[in-house]
Amino acid sequence: MFITVEKVRVHQSANAGDTDAGWHEIVLNPAKRIDLLTLTNGILEELGQTTLPTGSYTQMRLVLASNGTTPMANSVVLTGSGNEVGLTTPSAQQSGLKMNVDIAVKPGKVADFVIDFDACKSIVKAGASGKYLLKPVVSVIPVLSDAGQRIVGYLDTTTLGTTTLVSAQSGGVVIKATAPDAGGRFVLYPVPPGTYDLVITSTGKATAVMTGVPVVTTAYTNVSSDSVRIALTGSNTHDATGTVSVNAAPVNTGATVRALQTLYNGPSVEVASMPVDADTGEYGFSLPTASPRVTSYLAVNPLSISFPPDSSITDQTAAGKYTLKASIPGLTTQKVDINLLLGGDVVTDFSFTIP
Repeated sequence: MFITVEKVRVHQSANAGDTDAGWHEIVLNPAKRIDLLTLTNGILEELGQTTLPTGSYTQMRLVLASNGTTPMANSVVLTGSGNEVGLTTPSAQQSGLKMNVDIAVKPGKVADFVIDFDACKSIVKAGASGKYLLKPVVSVIPVLSDAGQRIVGYLDTTTLGTTTLVSAQSGGVVIKATAPDAGGRFVLYPVPPGTYDLVITSTGKATAVMTGVPVVTTAYTNVSSDSVRIALTGSNTHDATGTVSVNAAPVNTGATVRALQTLYNGPSVEVASMPVDADTGEYGFSLPTASPRVTSYLAVNPLSISFPPDSSITDQTAAGKYTLKASIPGLTTQKVDINLLLGGDVVTDFSFTIP
């Protein structure tokens, strides 16, 4: 997936308009074309720097180039065919993709921030038209230290499915995510200081969760090692599918559907998420039916890592149980609980109304 950045703009007012005074810019000349799929496992792409007056900045805009060049400025390469398709982009081409930020600039200091572009959640398929829309899912993360803000670990590659994702989550919200490299190593960076649930999902595997993972500015957080790796457990899957409509129309709803799982006596974690199809309103997940596997973070590197099934002494379990949440900006989120062990595949439709 490629995007081409022309400018990064910041303003002290969250309500400043495009032409208002007070904007400060980093202008990339020439514009920089970036392959987002290469920016995994802590790899960053430098966009530049600028001098800012001391103060607090609450708005940032990422301005993208338009698709009138060769190679295309913003595009996605389709898996399988290898065909490159141009992305239909929103107003970010002209005024910039708006992000609410909290940037404090102190006298004589350098403030570093990472624009975290979630490529997996930012592409919306438009039915059978062959078109793909760019629906940017972006956050801004402060870099407080080069010495820490990293979660590092290793997965047993012999136990992985075709697609694997590792994420640091807080309250079921993904803060940072990455795919492991070919050798199974993963690096989540930068991650704001705090305590997180490390969630590992992989095709045809039970979800693995490590709770209580700390992130500090002074050191890396190692959750496993090259010699002691995290292994995943196989699982059957069932499909959770459906549609999202607004006033009975499924087109261009701007909706996102998430599948969350609540662990017994533990947190809720996101297992899957996707924007719905822009033309049909459809979504679909293949979700594991096995009980999620859960362990707690150990500060001292263990000789082995075990992820036992999540269950209670009365044999209550989260196996096959999910909460689907459909959200549309500006509207109240809808949710439905499903159980994939009761009848196999589940179809759940969401209907929103705007008066």
